[in-house]
Amino acid sequence: MRGVRLVLASLALVPFTSAQSAAQSPVQPGRFTADDLPKIVRISEPQISPDGKTIAFIVGRANLKENRWDTELEFLDITSKAMRAITHDRQGVGWLRWSPDGTRLAFLAQDADKKAQVFVLPTAGGEALQLTHSKTPIRQLTWQPDGQTLAFAAADEIPEKKDEAKFEDAFEVGNNSYLERAAAMPVHLWTIPAIGGTAKRLTSGTWSLPVTAAPAGPPPEISYTPEGKSILFVRAESPLTGEGESSRLELLDVATGAMHPLTKASIAEGAPRLSPDGSQVAYSFPRDGKRRNEESVYLVPINGAAGAGLGKDITYALDHAMTAAGWMPDGKALLVSGPDGTGTGLWLQPLEGPAKRLDLGALVAGAANIGKDGSVAFTATDATHPPELFYMAHAGDAPTQLTHLQTVTDGKTLGKQETLAWKSDKFTVDGVLTYPPAYVSGQKYPLVLYLHGGPTATSLETFTSSSQILAAQGWLVFEPNYRGSDNEGNAFEASIVNDASAGPGRDIMAGVTALEARGIVDERRIAVSGWSYGGQMTAWMIGNYPTVWKAAVAGAPVTDLVDQYSLSDNNVERAAGYGPSPFVGDNLKSYALQSPLTYAYRIQAPTLIMSDVGDWRVTTTQAYKLFHALKDNHVPVKFIAFPVPGHSPADPIRARDVWRRWTAWLDTYLGSPGNATAGTTDSASTTGLAQ
Repeated sequence: MRGVRLVLASLALVPFTSAQSAAQSPVQPGRFTADDLPKIVRISEPQISPDGKTIAFIVGRANLKENRWDTELEFLDITSKAMRAITHDRQGVGWLRWSPDGTRLAFLAQDADKKAQVFVLPTAGGEALQLTHSKTPIRQLTWQPDGQTLAFAAADEIPEKKDEAKFEDAFEVGNNSYLERAAAMPVHLWTIPAIGGTAKRLTSGTWSLPVTAAPAGPPPEISYTPEGKSILFVRAESPLTGEGESSRLELLDVATGAMHPLTKASIAEGAPRLSPDGSQVAYSFPRDGKRRNEESVYLVPINGAAGAGLGKDITYALDHAMTAAGWMPDGKALLVSGPDGTGTGLWLQPLEGPAKRLDLGALVAGAANIGKDGSVAFTATDATHPPELFYMAHAGDAPTQLTHLQTVTDGKTLGKQETLAWKSDKFTVDGVLTYPPAYVSGQKYPLVLYLHGGPTATSLETFTSSSQILAAQGWLVFEPNYRGSDNEGNAFEASIVNDASAGPGRDIMAGVTALEARGIVDERRIAVSGWSYGGQMTAWMIGNYPTVWKAAVAGAPVTDLVDQYSLSDNNVERAAGYGPSPFVGDNLKSYALQSPLTYAYRIQAPTLIMSDVGDWRVTTTQAYKLFHALKDNHVPVKFIAFPVPGHSPADPIRARDVWRRWTAWLDTYLGSPGNATAGTTDSASTTGLAQ
């Protein structure tokens, strides 16, 4: 999706003054604060070479002078753990892919016009060759098995107009974001020789490869079949972001251009992974074929009758939101990943039979890649460090840490974490509690709730910058995984269909009550905060439990579900969670009942609202509505808008500014723990709440 910059007008933005910043309670030295955020190194996209000796990956570091993340392509020798930077001064490096023989590495990087292009680098040394000169950014690439050609995807150009026609720029609106300023152009497939040459178009038409935008993940991969005659990809019926449900697995015959679907699915399929022998495809699809259920890994033969039916759910017994990291080399199993309680897991899932969970110890796994020899490279966090790169020579071996790039927490005193569990309605709910670094038993502390977004996400017991920044202020930090989270099975995740706010709200309050029973919470100083869906639940909590909260921070808050349905990038697809169209029959009543804005007149808590003006996922209109609701009811409120596109500030300086403002606002109302009151119990060593 294309981000659009808007001109901000008519809103008086009141920044924190230097006097306010100075008045904030000082954080003790040696704790993790917002100022440490730009020091975190970004590690991503590990790719094991075909000979199994080298891992290519991307390292990103903050460039505060230019306010951007500078990326480098790194090679790491698995045996010696020696690293060497392969690219320098290239922006936007990503989508790494080794050539089949391992002599070259293809990747995307920005050209002089800041458009992503395909580059090919000889791994033995030398300069990277820019293969493409596309007028629109390249979105992904893949190698043909013989290494002679690469396929890539790019959006069609907007037709050039001259003279008076340049101003005939009206476009038809469909199921796309209200921020769009031009017609959405379809994304199609091309090929280009690996030594350079003229690109050749493979597909065309009004249909498109799916278009995605942050915070959604990367687009579904394209891949050649082993003989190199066909390309597996995902096709949507239009490039409109609100029509992603039309995404289907397709097979393209490169020579003839003929295409056919692999299944008869009527809802979105995604993330295809072709088996090593090319006979089967693993892909993501909702459990039981029902929209808004958790994602499972399905399997379908590639050479069956075209559109013969649905695939088989091979992760059904796991009952977790699963994605396929990739195939094992023998083609008899897949490595799958997903949240599990307050951690994440990697499983070996055979094509038939039960999965085996790999023992990662205390690591919380991220992106993973499988080598041709069955080795696994993956990123992971632990309790005290942001992501590093890890390696297993064979799936199931004890992980070996390959990088030690994260020095930001060295010498820091971090808050300890534990997982809690409690009862709410028919569910057992879990969450993570982070203690202040200088926690003293027998005292009560201010409590800050940090509510995760999604809602199909999970707060994890591992290093997270948000919980450590808040805990460093001397506050208890509570992160409940309310219903709708994707860590406790399909029934839990899907239970918020037509109940987007009230059910999760009861789970959150039940968790607060259980935590208060420990005697460690200063009940007079409790705050709630969150971004995106976490902002929605923040707005819901302060309107429906108005006397509980001392203060609140609502970032990119969903406050009006009708705006989400009508204006956001995935607009009408929201009906799968909220209920049928609000404009049919009396369905508007149901949307109003689920919208925090309906209850905003009850809010008492001083609230900081933050939003990007160019947010396509949660439209900033909803932040404006909450602002006026609080202002008109004489509730202390401040609305800070960031003049950038996207769902949250992506650059290092504004991202840091978000958290400086977040902590300063809460400190105004919670204060420091210096005046903590005596408690009745010491539960710091307790592993969980009573069931």
